[in-house]
Amino acid sequence: MSDIRIRIEGRAGRITLNRPEALNALTYEMCLAIEDALDAWQSDDNIALILLDAEGEKAFCAGGDIAEMYETGMKGDLAYGRRFWRDEYRLNAKISEYPKPIVAFLQGFTMGGGVGLGGHASHRIVGDSSRVSMPECSIGFVPDVGGSYLLARAPGRLGEYLGLTTTRMGPGDAIHAGFADHYLPEAGWEALKAQLVASGDPAAIAAAAQPAPAAPLADLKPQIDALFAAEDLRALLNGLRHDDSDFAAQALKSLSRNAPLSMAVTLEMLHRLRGPSLSIRRALEMEYRVSHRIMQKGDFLEGIRAAIIDKDRTPKWRHTLDRVPAVHLSAMLMPLGAEKLEFEKPRESGMKIGFIGLGNMGAPMAANLARAGHDVAGFDVAGTQAEGVHAVATAQDAARDADVVITMLPNGAILRDVAAGIIPVMAKGAVLLDCSTVDVESARAVAEEAAAAGHGALDAPVSGGIGGAAAGTLTFMVGGDAAAFEKAAPLFEIMGQKAVHCGPAGNGQAAKICNNMILGVTMIATCEAFALADKLGLAREAMFDVVSTSSGYSWSMNAYCPAPGVGPQSPADNNYTPGFAAELMLKDLGLAQQAAEAADADTPMGQTALALYQRFVEEEDGRGRDFSAMLPRFENRGRG
Repeated sequence: MSDIRIRIEGRAGRITLNRPEALNALTYEMCLAIEDALDAWQSDDNIALILLDAEGEKAFCAGGDIAEMYETGMKGDLAYGRRFWRDEYRLNAKISEYPKPIVAFLQGFTMGGGVGLGGHASHRIVGDSSRVSMPECSIGFVPDVGGSYLLARAPGRLGEYLGLTTTRMGPGDAIHAGFADHYLPEAGWEALKAQLVASGDPAAIAAAAQPAPAAPLADLKPQIDALFAAEDLRALLNGLRHDDSDFAAQALKSLSRNAPLSMAVTLEMLHRLRGPSLSIRRALEMEYRVSHRIMQKGDFLEGIRAAIIDKDRTPKWRHTLDRVPAVHLSAMLMPLGAEKLEFEKPRESGMKIGFIGLGNMGAPMAANLARAGHDVAGFDVAGTQAEGVHAVATAQDAARDADVVITMLPNGAILRDVAAGIIPVMAKGAVLLDCSTVDVESARAVAEEAAAAGHGALDAPVSGGIGGAAAGTLTFMVGGDAAAFEKAAPLFEIMGQKAVHCGPAGNGQAAKICNNMILGVTMIATCEAFALADKLGLAREAMFDVVSTSSGYSWSMNAYCPAPGVGPQSPADNNYTPGFAAELMLKDLGLAQQAAEAADADTPMGQTALALYQRFVEEEDGRGRDFSAMLPRFENRGRG
């Protein structure tokens, strides 16, 4: 193949990109050829390492060859692009996980698809000409090919800055950000390549490397961390607009050129990925959710048109900077079900899952599992059913022969009763995964009963509400043994954006009640502050703009604002129709105080919040309303 040279030299398998006139842009055929070579060399004992480089001085690889994607996409053929991305992402994962050293020499432009090739190698070498970036937001896409994985690992909030501004990094910055490992002027590259080919020993790299040049981005860390830590795109923009520094002005100028939906999705992706559950596969799977939809529901085709087809540099994006609907963002990141990105061939068969409790939360969670290809049997005492889930007559029928049994139940007493009925019929080694929010004592008692019967057990209450259950964006706080957590991990990835293993049984419930005690207290404070602002003559929008970008910043203010028409869309904009009902907050605050009493913990703010929500739900008009409906309550009250 003229576009790529693949051969064996000495102890090295060598892959050289050979399209210098096209800045070594990666074609679909080149991806397939590289993967075939890596597969063949993996078990070849004569090959000690892989050497990956490119012809020409201008670029290692300036990205994927997207002209064909544009042409096929404009004809309504979405299959070509999806196939390209599926196979390319599988290659990216293979490079990251390859059992032999891969050494990449990244001269000139290394962008997008080039980062996917060279950025996941075990040994990444840059020189004075190196310019590394993820420019996807400028063409209506998102950082992909595992770029989100690298961005999520970058120091502080540098990942958000690089992903949204599409800033190009020189060699020092690339090493600082985690996109490269070693610096060596290009004049020394050929001699190093010769050593590697002859010896097959990557130790020669460290011996040849020189101290990295300065990293200007390291000096900007305080500004980047302060201004790019916002919860969402609008809050980030507000922060930049209220900062009078040259840095903020330049960053705002960069963002104003890029696709708003792409930036909002990129920010959300990085927030979901960052943390202990981060892996290259998790990042690529999330990226593929966007890739799969980007031609139909995003700005990708328009971005390519403006950048490389018509070259007018005036794209007409679908949204303005300040108006990216949350529903459009969520739609891009919804699980793909049977279309989910797979990394192995043939595709692994799905699990057999029993799901007990198909209410407002359980039904969409079970449906997402079924869409992902799992065999889900569901039971609910009310006869509720879920899409793709086959209904059974009893909880025992749902649990029998299942790999994992998931429960989503109202309280600890019901959980204990259901567990007593299903544990005896569960197959030994199955996992009982309880996603209810119950008292810690019940969670631990059920876990002990399951363990005694030879089953794994996890208490995994959720955060994210009905919308998060439908969108597959829940956060799971998980208690239980590590082996059970590992078995359930693929299911967490389908139902949610993050699963945090909090320790032994009961710790998931402990984390949930602590989290929701904070939420209840901060929502009350946020509602009180808005009511006070009204009476002081301060406009709600002005208050939001100040508080959301200063020390009053909180989830209750920035992501779930209780004031209608202010901030992102929230239940307040729908007459306080519940996203999280006030009576559920009352339940969680009660569980928190029950735990506090058992642990002899002093929680006066939690006690006060419980008393206020109890009055709101049981004596006032709070039942059936969202927990943020505390705001109209405070609006109509004085100090007496």
